[in-house]
Formats: sequence, structure tokens, C-alpha cells
Amino acid sequence: MRRPLFFALAAGLLAGLAACPSSDPEPAPTPSQSARLSSTATVSILEPANGAVIQGGDVRVRIALTGGRIVPQVSTNLNPDEGHIHLLLDGRVVQLLGSLDETIKAVATGQHLLQVEFVAADHGPFSPRVLAAVSFTAA
Repeated sequence: MRRPLFFALAAGLLAGLAACPSSDPEPAPTPSQSARLSSTATVSILEPANGAVIQGGDVRVRIALTGGRIVPQVSTNLNPDEGHIHLLLDGRVVQLLGSLDETIKAVATGQHLLQVEFVAADHGPFSPRVLAAVSFTAA
């Protein structure tokens, strides 16, 4: 007999708490929630060509960056034309580049997706993302 009374009281208490407005201020947005800077740059992959078949385990990657420049330092003082290059293979960052001509060593045989992203000096993406992608096969 006591159990139904307990559940009725608990349900009433929870309903009353849900109806009360909160006096807590809304939390400040985290950096990932706040608006990101847009970039003036574009990036493209010159090599390998989309659909290329590459012999051997090493893949040369040549990149064109227009309207932006690579900076060596990490900074939270963001500019739309300054940043870093991230090189992704099959969705994983494999290198953080300091140049526009690099080689990925020992790529496994098979089909791959190569992505190059120009990111802000804090390594976060611009909005919209400055990204290029090609597919290739390592034979």
C-alpha cells in the first residue's frame, strides 16, 4: 500500500520541478559551438589525379593553395588567409603539412580517399570548410 503512494508523490515532485523556471544563466558557448571564421582561400589537389592508380607504397601529394598562406605557428589570433594544411587519408589525419609538396609513406594496397584541408591557425576548420578530395588506388 505504501509503494503506490511513494510513486505518486515522486511523480508529483518531478512534475513540479519540471514546471519551475531555472534561475541558472545559459552556459557560455564552447569554441566548437561558436561561429567559425570563413576563409578567403581555396585548396586543390594537383597530384595524385582523381582516379589515379599509383604503383608502390608511397604517394606524392602536391597541393595548390590560392588566397591563403601557411603559417608555422599555432595561434588563436585567426586570420581568414592564414592557417595550416591537414592531410587526411581515408578520413584520418595522417600529416600536418608545412609545405604544398609531401609524400605519404607506405600506403596500403587498395582504394583510398585523399583529402586536403586548409584550417585556421588554431587547427580548427574554417566555416565553410576549405577542403579538396580525390580518390586513388594504390597497386
